[in-house]
Amino acid sequence: MAETPKAVFKIVINGTMEAVFRELTKTDSPQGAVFNSMLTLDGPGLIPGRKMQMRTVSGRHAVVIGEVVEIDAPRRYAHTHRFTQFQDPLCKVVYDLKQVAGGIEVTLTVENIPVGTKTEVEMNKGGMFILNNLKSIVETGKPSFGCRIMYVMFDWLEFVLPKSTKSENWPL
Repeated sequence: MAETPKAVFKIVINGTMEAVFRELTKTDSPQGAVFNSMLTLDGPGLIPGRKMQMRTVSGRHAVVIGEVVEIDAPRRYAHTHRFTQFQDPLCKVVYDLKQVAGGIEVTLTVENIPVGTKTEVEMNKGGMFILNNLKSIVETGKPSFGCRIMYVMFDWLEFVLPKSTKSENWPL
């Protein structure tokens, strides 16, 4: 059987497992590590089977849709993932955390990446971006200055997002 395409990204963060896990799973404020998006759920609690979206801070656009697949706080969080602006199939995003010398090793694995798609390109570009921002936030309390500027630009340019990403097209 052929192995399914996947990408694996790793980083060690000087922090606690709880702080790292919270940053990846919080729903009460923007996730600075994940493109400053808001994790939005179809009900209370992060539980398997729960529909989830990554929305713009304004809530007007759902950039990613998926479903929580696994949660083992503070060690593992997995969800399906589909960019709403592309017609690509789902892939699966898995965050694994473990205590190592020097901090918390975070492994971001993207499984079942649809080969030759825009999703493949974006996931390969975004993996280390997410982990580097996660490291900065946990260790310093904020993303890098350059990243913060980029997030301001995201807010200003939200109006250029494709109509297909509008939240009303993706009811929870």
